[in-house]
Amino acid sequence: MRHGRLPRHVTTSLQILALAAVYVGAAKLGLPQELSPGGISPLWPPAGFALAALLLFGLRMWPGIAIGAFCANVTAGPSVPAVLAITVGDTLAPICAYHLLHRAGFHVAAQRLRDVLALIFLGALAGMVVSATIGSSALVLTGRLPASGFWPRWSVWWADDARGVLVVTPLLLVLRSVRLPRGVTALHWVEAWALAGATIAAALSVNISAFLFMVFPCLIWAAFRFQLAGAAPCQLAISTLVMIALANRTGAFAHREPVLNVITFQAFNLATALTALLLSVIIAERNRTQQEIRQVCGQLAELVAELGPVDTTHRRPPPRKSGETPPTDDTNGAGPEGAR
Repeated sequence: MRHGRLPRHVTTSLQILALAAVYVGAAKLGLPQELSPGGISPLWPPAGFALAALLLFGLRMWPGIAIGAFCANVTAGPSVPAVLAITVGDTLAPICAYHLLHRAGFHVAAQRLRDVLALIFLGALAGMVVSATIGSSALVLTGRLPASGFWPRWSVWWADDARGVLVVTPLLLVLRSVRLPRGVTALHWVEAWALAGATIAAALSVNISAFLFMVFPCLIWAAFRFQLAGAAPCQLAISTLVMIALANRTGAFAHREPVLNVITFQAFNLATALTALLLSVIIAERNRTQQEIRQVCGQLAELVAELGPVDTTHRRPPPRKSGETPPTDDTNGAGPEGAR
């Protein structure tokens, strides 16, 4: 140990245990909201935490995912074989998503359009197929689920894990590099607080009305003005508050079948996630392009200034037309008559 720093293996062990604790805590937030057919949470935050941990700290964190998944599922009711199989699926899914993103050249800053598209299609939609397939198969093989219910359970399981990635992972990646901005005017802070208040008000309105679309102006506002740093927290707040309306069956989810409510919530979450992520990264790329253009223009202006004024006294004469008499040099004292 040097300079009071812990050995690497001790630090890694503490990180693994911390990830396991966070995983269990996030699972407890999801498990009480078991509103989907068959008792699956409509949003599974641990999937987002697991993938973010692998992206930020590497594959050495996978034991924390396994420990957390086992502790979270062992109290949920399935038999021990089913719990072990579900644990394997919940561990392999973020690992597969990590490898897919790594092969695609994903950057954890998620400031490029290709990064966001990779996170959506490879990290969320493709990677979470593993956990849904293994978990649903385990329930069927252990008798907890009839064979006819495999695909309904699989679709809900897959959508829940994918939404956990789309909602939680971008926020954690943003928090990794977030810094208190410098030189921000008071008006900018007022705008940020106004955006937060409008987002909460729009999301809470879902509890008393059926107008789910009221939250989209807030997402667009956040993406345009604050990019992913503003859109990701807004998306998480909206998803959480709308899930409360789903749990209480109020507003947009009142007097409707539970299955229809879950499908509506899934479609709503997917639409808000795509809007927040894609629009924010497109605006960020546009801003970077404009900044690069300004830098190039400034460099060109400096280069022109260094060259100095252009001397026009020795310019080459324009080309003569066919049949035109060449000009004479009057400096030699010969005019038009002297040339004959």
